[in-house]
Amino acid sequence: QLQLVESGGGLVQPGGSLRLSCAASGFTLNGYAIAWFRQAPGKEREGISYISRNGGNTNYVDSVKGRFTISRDNAKNTVYLQMNSLKPEDTAVYYCAARFLSYGLSWSQADGYNNWGQGTQVTVSS
Repeated sequence: QLQLVESGGGLVQPGGSLRLSCAASGFTLNGYAIAWFRQAPGKEREGISYISRNGGNTNYVDSVKGRFTISRDNAKNTVYLQMNSLKPEDTAVYYCAARFLSYGLSWSQADGYNNWGQGTQVTVSS
């Protein structure tokens, strides 16, 4: 069974950092592109970062550029999201998602991903 499991969320003060992990089981991640999404209460799920299968191509939504860094370690079957300079507006449930083919969809379109984790809560508050 294909499974993604996020970890690393928690409560952090504004300006702080967290590193999220997305670990795969039941399949090898190196055949998949991975994206991180987040969903705040009352808001739609938002694609925030993407990494290609070999890590050679990354994308970020403007609101996290320069603060977040996505990376992958295919040997560990894990993708990471390093989040620095966190702001209260970063508070959300964060999900990782995997896709094998793009089907012409943008990296930030949730419909293009058919494997999702259960999410991890990130709360940025003083």
